[in-house]
Amino acid sequence: MKNFLRLAQGLDVMPLLAAVTRNADWWHEDTYLRSYPQGPFGEIDSIILRFPPRTVAETQDQAEELLRRPGYDQHECIDQPIYGRIPQARQLVMNLMSYVGATRLGRVMLNRIQPGGRIFQHADTPAHANYWDRHHIVLQSAPGVVFEAGDEQVYMAPGECWWFDNGKDRTDGSEVPKHQVINNSAVERIHMIVDLRTR
Repeated sequence: MKNFLRLAQGLDVMPLLAAVTRNADWWHEDTYLRSYPQGPFGEIDSIILRFPPRTVAETQDQAEELLRRPGYDQHECIDQPIYGRIPQARQLVMNLMSYVGATRLGRVMLNRIQPGGRIFQHADTPAHANYWDRHHIVLQSAPGVVFEAGDEQVYMAPGECWWFDNGKDRTDGSEVPKHQVINNSAVERIHMIVDLRTR
């Protein structure tokens, strides 16, 4: 496989899964991804733990001007208030950073897809995908959940950690594959997504 690599199995994800199960309201505190206009995440719930500051540019010119500001770092991510309330997540993140030798922590979020739901096919922003390495820590899943990138499909089991190529520029000139997730199982699919800088 060129888009997926299983890095670990047997991670103790139950403390984090129990925390989010006990606090169902956390899924609705921040609906940024779900309500993003024309985004692929309309059928998911998220708990956003770390994310870039959300500046709203009304035009393309305003967005480009923001990128030109001295000292502006489009990859900078900040802890969201909820991150401090979920120490179970921080422990998994810090362990992963140590395991892969990461030098910088980016986005961290929990995504939940209900049975029958999906993340629609999309390609991530190239600047973001080329800078970060994306990792998935699986809290809950079941056979029938399909993660697809190009012509590859994978099932990620609970307690596993996977590296996922979410859109790196290809040195061989091949096109970056779009990806999607479909939950054809009877359980909620819950992953923690962790973006790390490792080079």
